[in-house]
Amino acid sequence: MKSIATLTMNPTIDVSYNVGKVRHTHKMRTDNEHYAPGGGGINVARVFVRLGGNARCYYLSGGATGPALDGLIDLHQLVRTRITIEGPTRIAADILEHDTGKEFRFTPAGPHVSEAEWGRCLDLLAEADCDVMVMSGSLPPGVPTDFYARVTRLLAPRGIEMVLDTSGEALAAGIAQGDLALVKPSIGELAQYTGRTLDNLEEIGTAAMDIVSTGKVRLVAVTMGHEGALLANAGGTTYLPALKIDAASAVGAGDSFVAAMVHALCRGDDDLTAFRIGLAAGSAAVLRAGTDLARPADIERLLRMVEPA
Repeated sequence: MKSIATLTMNPTIDVSYNVGKVRHTHKMRTDNEHYAPGGGGINVARVFVRLGGNARCYYLSGGATGPALDGLIDLHQLVRTRITIEGPTRIAADILEHDTGKEFRFTPAGPHVSEAEWGRCLDLLAEADCDVMVMSGSLPPGVPTDFYARVTRLLAPRGIEMVLDTSGEALAAGIAQGDLALVKPSIGELAQYTGRTLDNLEEIGTAAMDIVSTGKVRLVAVTMGHEGALLANAGGTTYLPALKIDAASAVGAGDSFVAAMVHALCRGDDDLTAFRIGLAAGSAAVLRAGTDLARPADIERLLRMVEPA
């Protein structure tokens, strides 16, 4: 089994509550309060370790909220490398409204990161000891949009496989750099990358294959929520429909997908098997409200429902 490291440039303290009804002005009493370490790479590490793998988290942490994030990561027994910054770690809130079953999510932009701080992060990453590096999540203010590309230039020549899950200019710069084993855009992120609407599976598949054909990315996995997912590799495209489940939350589905797919690839599964496991994990993540992410028992159960690739 290969080991991974994850990079989270804009981590969060994820707070979830339940409330009877969301109303403006009024004080709303909540229940089922829960705190978890969050942000793309940290979420990936949480699921990867649950599945039996080894992961190290590289992440930025600062301000009065930074130690709280550190403590939450320790509670999840994750191996961590903290890059200290001055700005406070952001806090994201997920609110479930009982009366309607609707979920409300509030996510700040994150702290400003200075050139000295993100430069120190690159210095630490240059010494990373892993087989796979998963770069996941948004970039906070102050970090250059080609940061993930810079990380790839540092690590890919050492034989470390690179995985990218981000959006916007950071995604475009990462793909342009190349040397990526896997990229996982959502359908919206892929449409933004291409600059055009993607109205059907043929258009989505063409856009994904266009990336693969450049030789810069080996696998492109496009997640489409309730419409399923599509995988593109040198052999063509494969579509898997979404599972028929009752979703309680949208939090962490993409991160769980990445974690499970990478875990399967790290243990030697073929691309299509790993893709099926990824879909099962993404589905498992939405079964419960809040920020719990995918659980192995749920992944195993749902995998039996995934159509053969």
